Amino acid sequence: MDISTLEQSLYTLLTDFVPKLVGVLVLIVVAWIVAKWLGRNVAKSIGRRIDPTIANFFGSLAKYAVLVMALLGCLSIFGVGTTSFAAVIGAAGLAIGLALQGTLGNFSSGVMLLAFRPFGVGDVVSTGGVTGKVIEIGLFSTEIDTFDNRRFIVPNGSIYGSTIENLTFHDRRRVDVSVGTDYPASIAEAREVLVAAAASVSKIHADPAPVAILTELGASSIDWSVRVWTNTEDFWAVKEEMTQKVKEGLDAAGIGIPFPQMDVHIDGALGA
Repeated sequence: MDISTLEQSLYTLLTDFVPKLVGVLVLIVVAWIVAKWLGRNVAKSIGRRIDPTIANFFGSLAKYAVLVMALLGCLSIFGVGTTSFAAVIGAAGLAIGLALQGTLGNFSSGVMLLAFRPFGVGDVVSTGGVTGKVIEIGLFSTEIDTFDNRRFIVPNGSIYGSTIENLTFHDRRRVDVSVGTDYPASIAEAREVLVAAAASVSKIHADPAPVAILTELGASSIDWSVRVWTNTEDFWAVKEEMTQKVKEGLDAAGIGIPFPQMDVHIDGALGA
C-alpha cells in the first residue's frame, strides 16, 4: 500500500466512519436517556389507574421499544439494511412465541386477572382445583395458601380459564346446617326447636331471621336445612356453633336424629 492510498484511507476514515461513529454514540446516549424517562413516566401514569405490576410491565415495554428503534437507527447509519434485520426479528419472535405459547397464555391471563380483578390479595378463593387465601397475583402465576398452610403456585391460565369462586367477595354469607329428625316427631315442634337453636347462636344477623327449611322426606328421616346469616369472617365459627346448638336443642326436646335404616318384611313361613 503506497502513501497516497494510506492517506486516502485515513481521509475516508476521518470524513466518513468517524462522524458516523460519533452520531451512533450520540444516538445511543440520547435513546438511553429518553427510554428511561419514557419508561418511568409511562409506568407512573398507568400506575394511577391499574395495578403497579402491570404498569411496570408497560413502562419496561416502552423503554425497550425506544432502545430497539435506536438500534435499528444505528444500523441504518452504517448502511446495514434494516428491512432484512426486522424480518429476522419477526421470524425469531414467531418462533419464540410458538415455543412459549403456554407461558404467553399464562401472561395474558395474568394481565386479565390484574385488569378485571375477580379477586385480590387476601381474598379466599376456590379456583384451578385449589381453595385458599390469595397471597400474591403475578403476571404468570398466583400464589395461594390453603387452610392447612400449604403453598400452591397456580398458573394464571388455569385460573382464568376455569370458574372462579370468591368466597370473601361479599361482606356476609349464609350458613347452612343440614339435619334429619325422626318421623314420629312433630314437624311443627321440630321446626320450632331448630329455629330456637339457630337464634341462640352468637354473631348472627337478625335480618334475615334464622329459618328452618323442610327440604325432603327422606328414606329414614325428615330432612331440614337450618339457615342463618353472618359476617363472612365469622362463617366457620358460626357454622360450628350452630351445628352444636342444633344437636343440643334436638336432644333436649327428645327429638331423635336417625341413622339410615331399612325395614325388611318377609312374606310366608321360613323354612326349617
